[in-house]
Amino acid sequence: MDNIAAWLALKNVSGVGNHLYKRLLDQFQTPEKVFDAKKSELMTVAGVSDRIAGAIKGFRFPDYIKKEIELAKKQQCRIITCSDPEYPPLLHHIPDPPPYIYVKGRLNDTDKSVAIVGSRNASSYGLSMAKRLSRDLSLRGLRIVSGMARGVDTAAHIGAISAKGETIAVLGSGLGVIYPPENRRLHDEIIENGAVISEFPVMEGPNAYNFPARNRIISGMTLGTLVVEATQRSGSLITARLAGEQDREVFAVPGSINSPKSIGTHNLLKQGAKLVACAEDVIEEFYQFQNKVNTEETLSEKKSETVTRLLPDLTGDESAIYKVLEPYPIHIDALSVQTGMNVGNLSIILLNLELKGLVSQSPGKYFTISEEIN
Repeated sequence: MDNIAAWLALKNVSGVGNHLYKRLLDQFQTPEKVFDAKKSELMTVAGVSDRIAGAIKGFRFPDYIKKEIELAKKQQCRIITCSDPEYPPLLHHIPDPPPYIYVKGRLNDTDKSVAIVGSRNASSYGLSMAKRLSRDLSLRGLRIVSGMARGVDTAAHIGAISAKGETIAVLGSGLGVIYPPENRRLHDEIIENGAVISEFPVMEGPNAYNFPARNRIISGMTLGTLVVEATQRSGSLITARLAGEQDREVFAVPGSINSPKSIGTHNLLKQGAKLVACAEDVIEEFYQFQNKVNTEETLSEKKSETVTRLLPDLTGDESAIYKVLEPYPIHIDALSVQTGMNVGNLSIILLNLELKGLVSQSPGKYFTISEEIN
């Protein structure tokens, strides 16, 4: 039996969950020493009953453990144990860390990470904010962690990749099962720009009960969790709650008071989450970690650099209109009132902004800032 087999074997002993696994390691250091310990020694560990001690001593390593290790190799997954230097360091401090994780890609400086999560059925505003915040935080040296789900998670990963930053996806399935399937290309891009990880067996599907467990890893391996958009019963609120329980920061992006997709984030704000309108709001909260976050340049210089890089040259009228536009749709008549321009001239300028990729038009002459810029 090799070292990795022992790690998988202990997890498969009846009655040994993540909490108890951690206590056993605290006492005996390695799974091999757990299996070698006397029954009486095992029972000195809190939570180890006579039955569980007997199950550990009587455990026989089944063929599926060897097959799982072979399958991981076939799927090009590495199995990283909590004793490995590559294991995310912040995960050690949660009550029930996974004893090992499956990894595709590389895990670099994961203690400089922030989670961005939100609605699967996000609005254009939610997608826009997730991309923008993820991109801007990546430019400041933070790793972006999310769950590769539809909606906000996908936008967060894309935002990080667009900034050539590192991003990590924590799956609610095994690494041999890409979910949702339409994110296969994104999955490959994430591996090129960071890592995809999971605690579940390689070919385990996206079972509903896996996702709350997955969420504790997202919050547990990061300095804080940013919820961009969430309904009243969103799974993202579970991640935020876990972050609070793990003594991590909780952030929330405000939305329209008329949008049911922002009820969850507004409730978080009422409960004390930090309101986030820009990347600086997150960086400011992490100031105590200044040696871990890339803050060599001032925040204002960084912001100026980002805007200069992303926006093409604008005329005076184009700039005036662009400043009035928001992620929420606004009718051309309302724009005319706010800018003092007649509708005819306004239409021409808005068309130019559309051609520059800065503005999107919706049916009925409604305009918003383009998601690709925000």
